[in-house]
Amino acid sequence: MRALFLIPGDGVRQLQALPAAAAVADQLGFAIQVACRPELAGLWKLLPAVEKVIPFAFGDASLADWANLLGCVREPDFQACINLAEGRQVDLMLSMSHIPNRVAAGGFSATTTVTPPSGGWGAQSLEAFLQPIGVRLEAEAFRLSLPRQALDAAAAAQPPGDGPLLLLAPAGVPGDWPEERWQGLPAHIRTTIPGLRSRRLRPVSPAAAVAGAAEVATADVVLASDPLCEELALLCGVPLVALGRDPSSLPARPGVAGLIAPEGLSALDDRVVLTALGLG
Repeated sequence: MRALFLIPGDGVRQLQALPAAAAVADQLGFAIQVACRPELAGLWKLLPAVEKVIPFAFGDASLADWANLLGCVREPDFQACINLAEGRQVDLMLSMSHIPNRVAAGGFSATTTVTPPSGGWGAQSLEAFLQPIGVRLEAEAFRLSLPRQALDAAAAAQPPGDGPLLLLAPAGVPGDWPEERWQGLPAHIRTTIPGLRSRRLRPVSPAAAVAGAAEVATADVVLASDPLCEELALLCGVPLVALGRDPSSLPARPGVAGLIAPEGLSALDDRVVLTALGLG
């Protein structure tokens, strides 16, 4: 038996759906198939329970694309669909499918409609979609299971030494925390922690999601403004300071902090960041 997840949206939305898909696989014994934008398909390699990713350009799909998607999902062993998409096309497609349990926030194809919470961490908000099919979700307890080979490669690429590793993951976009502060922070920290090691991570590419996740998982603490790296740190259970992110959008657990400033990230000085890292 299988469950289908229809996940439009960006990479953050894909990563936040991983705990929900894992819960369905674990508690119901279902294989998982996912439809998402083609360029984001690599993110689902992080979840071994996913047997197939269906590349689908939500928002830009033609009638032929919808017909092809219908052909993919009309197999009789699909027992549930978690649908985060909206619109007449997806409703028409699902209403012609054989899937008996179709959960969505709205739409005429849904057999059950739900009202997800408007705030909090997006991963936990998906619990509302799982409850109708008898699945519990504790997104904060979920952890990525990464291949040993990827973890070993990430560890081998770390700077030498046995001190704690600070992983820096700037988004590299306009309005990011200033470059000179990214560069100067490790030296500042070494005045109190001489053995500190630091490593810079480029913005995570969905095509190299497993390698990026392994780098995150082998760090001791992550300082990030890259949204995908932030989600990976949460899914790996690594302490995180997320720059430019409202704390209310993060799980409330020790070692996780979000820092925002009304004037923009350039207004966050080193002292604020150091305090969030537990070094203030």
